[in-house]
Amino acid sequence: MLIISILLLVFGTVGLLLSTLMFGDIGIATAVGAITAILSGIGFFIVNKRLPKI
Repeated sequence: MLIISILLLVFGTVGLLLSTLMFGDIGIATAVGAITAILSGIGFFIVNKRLPKI
């Protein structure tokens, strides 16, 4: 799960940077998707810390 959280954080950050280069509604939609990816990555990271190791 740690790999998934890192990938989501990386893709979210890149998507947020790329959304500033886009015009109009597409830029807003890209920013919303990127923020969602970042929040999901943070969630996966928190869950990974709280789950017991097997």
